[in-house]
Amino acid sequence: MQQRRAAGARSCALWPLLCALFFQSVYIVLSLEINADAHVQGYVGEKVKLRCTFKSTSDITDKLTIDWTYRPLSSSRTESIFHYQSFQYPTTAGTFRDRISWAGNVYKGDASISISRLTLKDNGTFSCAVKNPPDVHHNIPQTELTVTERGFGTMLSSVALLSILVFIPSAVVVVLLLVRMGRKAAGLNKRSKSGYKKSSIEVSDDTDQEENDECLTKLCVRCAECLDSDYEDTY
Repeated sequence: MQQRRAAGARSCALWPLLCALFFQSVYIVLSLEINADAHVQGYVGEKVKLRCTFKSTSDITDKLTIDWTYRPLSSSRTESIFHYQSFQYPTTAGTFRDRISWAGNVYKGDASISISRLTLKDNGTFSCAVKNPPDVHHNIPQTELTVTERGFGTMLSSVALLSILVFIPSAVVVVLLLVRMGRKAAGLNKRSKSGYKKSSIEVSDDTDQEENDECLTKLCVRCAECLDSDYEDTY
């Protein structure tokens, strides 16, 4: 009899434990899954997007909240820079004032934000937290933002590349034309000093040479016109 009572007492004691395990399993099933880029590269004066996506087992409602926080490299202090609940609430104070903008869509599981006019002081760790009751248990991913100055190679714009591609051929044609004209002038001076008289064949050759020089001159003029037109179209 005593053994039955002891067994009954043990079974009663197990019920709270079983209930706790059951609710914990339900709690985990209803958890959120959040993903964000571990590292993001930005450049001074430009704009960067901090991506954050989430998956929830519950429908999106007006109870969903998104919070972005920032921790600078030189400090352990964390500050709130963006809050979302039906509307966007970027920070109105601090270093990110007027520089945070919403770049997500909660109905597509996107909780991303953008930061404009980057500075070297923006280097640090950004965290994305999402809650969609009853889904509130989740991981909080972190993104390391590295802001640097752009190098010379990355500063070349399409306009600069276009200018280079147009100027180089034009410069080559002009140089060849000047060299040929210089050689022709030197030959004429030499002949005039020696009193040399041209034959009919040489006169014909000189005429052909003049025609070639005229063609080169027209080619240079055409290249210059193309350059001007490309420049105007670009702007």
